[in-house]
Amino acid sequence: MELSILLPETFKEQTIRELLEQEWLVPRKVRHFLRIRKNVSINGEPALFHFTAKAGDQITLTFEADDYPAPKLLLGDPTKVSVLFEDEHLIILNKPVGMKTHPNQPDEQDTLLNHLAAYLAPKNQVPYVVHRLDKETSGAILFAKNPFVLPILGRLLEKKEIYRRYQAIVSGALKETSFTIRKKIGRNRHDRRKRVIDEHKGDIAITHVEAVSYSKEKNQTLIYCVLETGRTHQIRVHLQSIGHPIIGDPLYHPRPKGRLMLHAYELHLVHPFSGETIIATAEPGIDLV
Repeated sequence: MELSILLPETFKEQTIRELLEQEWLVPRKVRHFLRIRKNVSINGEPALFHFTAKAGDQITLTFEADDYPAPKLLLGDPTKVSVLFEDEHLIILNKPVGMKTHPNQPDEQDTLLNHLAAYLAPKNQVPYVVHRLDKETSGAILFAKNPFVLPILGRLLEKKEIYRRYQAIVSGALKETSFTIRKKIGRNRHDRRKRVIDEHKGDIAITHVEAVSYSKEKNQTLIYCVLETGRTHQIRVHLQSIGHPIIGDPLYHPRPKGRLMLHAYELHLVHPFSGETIIATAEPGIDLV
């Protein structure tokens, strides 16, 4: 695998060693082999690790097959892939409702990751999971297209630098149009599938909520949610905890009917290499009808 990256105008001058270790999070073992094999170049010329990289430079890295062993994935159906954004390093898809993000068993092949693997196979690329959506949730989801960019995207997610905005339809009329739910979430000891509010042993979870429109006839409200943390079932548990469960939620609504009305509508991030702001919108979304 060979990757060439043009350093943007905003790039701060640093050594190749600093760039690989601190900015691009290349594992120590892989850095070692890049160095001894002389598999790093600047503007087409071989570069040692003490060389300086600056804005406008073209950095080329050549990896051997054993630097990043490829995971084994069964190929699914590439026609089930709906692309919102794609470049050499990452891809954002519009996940259908009712489809798992990734397989839990090696013989599964009807998940979004399997279908994406089939889509990327002609390009000799393999997908990697950055984050996940519940099977019942639809919308924008980010994958890495190579193992090199995966830890960089993971760091953006950890530092809350990937913005995710969800749509949901909930039961009842909300008393406030804009508010924040801060309640810790833990495992349900009686049902492995579920999560519960657990202020003593749970993990900190923060969800920002904005009410958009209310249907008096259906007694339902369309809302937007922005996650400040990323706990399992966070939006679903938080909304159920304030008495407004999501319509169609098979785990947290007392009378679920139809699909889970939760959709990852927008995903924003600054591209880790180009500095470009990427905004992906997963249309058509959901609405009160």
